[in-house]
Amino acid sequence: FSEILRPACLAPTAHPALKAFMCGSLSGTCSTLLFQPLDLVKTRLQTLAPKVGMFSVFINVIRTEKFFSLWKGVSPSFVRCIPGVGIYFSTFYSLKQHFFLDRAPNAGEAVLLGAGARAVAGVCMLPFTVIKTRFESGFYSYASVPGALRSMYETEGIRALFSGLTATLLRDAPFSGIYVMFYSQAKRALPQEVTSAPYAPLVNFSCGVIAGVMASVVTQPADVVKTHIQVRPSHCSTAGAVRRIYMEYGMAGFFRGAVPRSLRRTLMAAMAWTVYEQLMARMGLKS
Repeated sequence: FSEILRPACLAPTAHPALKAFMCGSLSGTCSTLLFQPLDLVKTRLQTLAPKVGMFSVFINVIRTEKFFSLWKGVSPSFVRCIPGVGIYFSTFYSLKQHFFLDRAPNAGEAVLLGAGARAVAGVCMLPFTVIKTRFESGFYSYASVPGALRSMYETEGIRALFSGLTATLLRDAPFSGIYVMFYSQAKRALPQEVTSAPYAPLVNFSCGVIAGVMASVVTQPADVVKTHIQVRPSHCSTAGAVRRIYMEYGMAGFFRGAVPRSLRRTLMAAMAWTVYEQLMARMGLKS
């Protein structure tokens, strides 16, 4: 772990927001690689016929597309998450330093802080989110991320690269807001001796898991709507996607893929925040 930390510590004169970006990018790299198969399964569940289970999708992908196909879409995930998580954490750090330099944010302020940071990152990285979703769906045969960008621009126009913006913001901003609120409040409720080293990584991860479960359940319907809009090239509206999902699958359709998404988002966010906080502590910065 010290070897991972060392490159980030080689820039002692860098701006604190840049250090937060570096820490966030490193944490995003680790979590993206580990949990990509869960994201692929989630996308397949949301776009396949009903009554297909999570384990059935796992087995079918391995049998028909080989084991490493579970990491299909990892290249756009890296392109999206490495700078995206960095942008999120640097924005989060900058907002927190600007508005809450002398005190910790309360529950409502934590929601706004997390939602604001995620909205900035979500808008910046939306084209790569669309490409990642299409890679994972299995409906498209893009050879590379640049090739996908070029193909979408030439055949569908620039609008396709920003499809699902509303649904993405309705998913990501509330997720991050709820996550930061539960995460920060859970940590504040614990005794100081528990949250200090050497227990800090375990405490951060445990608080992150609790916060991730809460945030995932609340934002699951928006994630299903986002996937349907981005996979279908018809550029349907958010309201149109909601109607289509309800007509085809009923209310249960809005919670398809909830288990793999909750596992991925919970573990990914918990790991990202744990690594981020440890890296920031090594740099002498308050996260």
